[in-house]
Amino acid sequence: MVRISVLYPNEAGKTFDHDYYVNKHMKLVRDRLGSFGVVRTEVDKGVAGGAPGSAAPYIAVGHVYANALDGFQKGMGQHGKEIMADIANYTSIQPQMQISEIIG
Repeated sequence: MVRISVLYPNEAGKTFDHDYYVNKHMKLVRDRLGSFGVVRTEVDKGVAGGAPGSAAPYIAVGHVYANALDGFQKGMGQHGKEIMADIANYTSIQPQMQISEIIG
């Protein structure tokens, strides 16, 4: 199983609509990529950094869990343009992405 993590840095002056991200964007991801092995999604809302009183380094992190990387990549090949175009509907932040193999 792989986890695709999409990280949104907490940048001054940038916007992020958590409600839209959870209820519309991640639903779009599940709807379009479910037949390609995506089994679930999760969203983290950043609330604090490691030091007391510090800001969260990321305002949000989205996680997409897929059975296999090749299935996810095939799905993105077919639906990636639509999914990526939706980003402008909830944020002005340029996301960062990491794909990880879940080993434990």
